[in-house]
Amino acid sequence: MTTATSRTGSGNGTGTDPGPAGEASGRALAVREFERLARARLDPAHYDYFAGGAGDEVTLRANEAAFGRLALLPRVLRGAAGPDLGVTLLGRRAATPVLVAPTAFHRLAHPDGERATARAAAAAGTIMIVSMAATVAVEDVAAAAPDAELWFQLYAQSDAAFTEAVVRRAEAAGCSALVVTADSPARGRRERELRRGFTDLPDGLRCENLRDGGRVRPIEMWPGLSWEHLAFLRRITALPIVLKGVLHPDDARRALGHGVAALLVSNHGGRQLDSVPATIDALPEIAAAVDGAVPVLLDGGIRRGTDVLKALALGADAVAVGRPVIWGLAADGERGVARVLGLLRDEVEQALTLCGCASVRDLDPGMVRRTC
Repeated sequence: MTTATSRTGSGNGTGTDPGPAGEASGRALAVREFERLARARLDPAHYDYFAGGAGDEVTLRANEAAFGRLALLPRVLRGAAGPDLGVTLLGRRAATPVLVAPTAFHRLAHPDGERATARAAAAAGTIMIVSMAATVAVEDVAAAAPDAELWFQLYAQSDAAFTEAVVRRAEAAGCSALVVTADSPARGRRERELRRGFTDLPDGLRCENLRDGGRVRPIEMWPGLSWEHLAFLRRITALPIVLKGVLHPDDARRALGHGVAALLVSNHGGRQLDSVPATIDALPEIAAAVDGAVPVLLDGGIRRGTDVLKALALGADAVAVGRPVIWGLAADGERGVARVLGLLRDEVEQALTLCGCASVRDLDPGMVRRTC
């Protein structure tokens, strides 16, 4: 076990006394401010686990920087008052195009962990993708937020029976889609974690979705994962499959032939293979490859409502945010996550109005220009 211990406060995120961190999160005017608040509350090893990326962190930085090279080109005099932010994904309605991306170990950030995140996502009317590496079991996440719309992120394991057992748990918990991670045949080399000696969860925390009888299995990063295993998942479940980690347009086209219901353009937040493209740079080719056949989602680098608009204009149907949710959770539990999602929602609404769009469907590639 790592010797690091969390400095995160013990408040449940829903009490009446917000304390200093809660007061600060309530005053935060931008999503980026939550990272500073979270860093002050997290054990340094845990902060570096969440914040860090692979190798030289080229891709980690690129995910955010790439949005800065894109400019919005608004339209005027279009009478677009009170824009509609809602999106329909896999037959499910979300009140906002900003989903909660799958991130591991929420209880490292706050004692309520994924329960608090799910309640905030439900209140925001959006979808939460529960990580297979969650520190709260998917059944307990669902019970804590009965109104939450949950998808389940899956790392297919070489043990087919165990993989199927995990899928059955997600089904029984009411998850309405499987988000299958395809970009992790091996674990990325994350040097921040190596320097900190972060190798395992502290005592009392486990990956609860990996329980197998009396033991908790490690997540297997499996080099043998192939298209055949996607077909296996298609056979054992009726849940729609979202393929996560697609960056090459040929893989996007091939995925269509394997019955995927949606694609998630992702480079794992820069945590796997360093020096791959920023997701916003990879998005247009992926969107063109599928040509509207299935929804296309994107994660990586979203920090502003204007980032969301750029992604939607370039072909995404929705985006997902990971680290900002963790920063909100660490700063102020459920309230912090709600604040992060609320800030993004408000910024999306304002930016749509200023761009002359009555809904997210009015965005198109002609409204984005590359500046350098």
